[in-house]
Amino acid sequence: MANLKKFNNKRFIALIALLVIAGFGAAGGYYYNKYNISQKEVKRLSDPQEAAKAQVSDAVTKIGRLVDLPSGETPTLATVADPTKLKDQAFFTNAKVGDQVLIYTQAKKAILYRPSTNKIVEIAPVNIGTSQPAAAQ
Repeated sequence: MANLKKFNNKRFIALIALLVIAGFGAAGGYYYNKYNISQKEVKRLSDPQEAAKAQVSDAVTKIGRLVDLPSGETPTLATVADPTKLKDQAFFTNAKVGDQVLIYTQAKKAILYRPSTNKIVEIAPVNIGTSQPAAAQ
């Protein structure tokens, strides 16, 4: 009987040790996977062109939920840094620091978006100076 109790204690301790090792292995695998994902993201975002593409894509996705956007064109994204310098332009009257502007040159449309409130502030037509000067008569 004492031998059986001793054998059961050893089995119990071995089972606990096995569970602890399996737990550490599972946790290690989980964090190793998270580390690899974060390293891929760091590598992707360390390339300025990729980071800019990701930022434009994110803005297009968020703004596209609020308003229909022109298709077949990748917009230019700008961020308002100093709205006081833009106050003389009617489009930027209500602009705040951090607002984003999506500019569609082919569709001739500009959209002022406020990420902090997830709202469209202004939509306006754009003229980028592609018009030809009138011929003298």
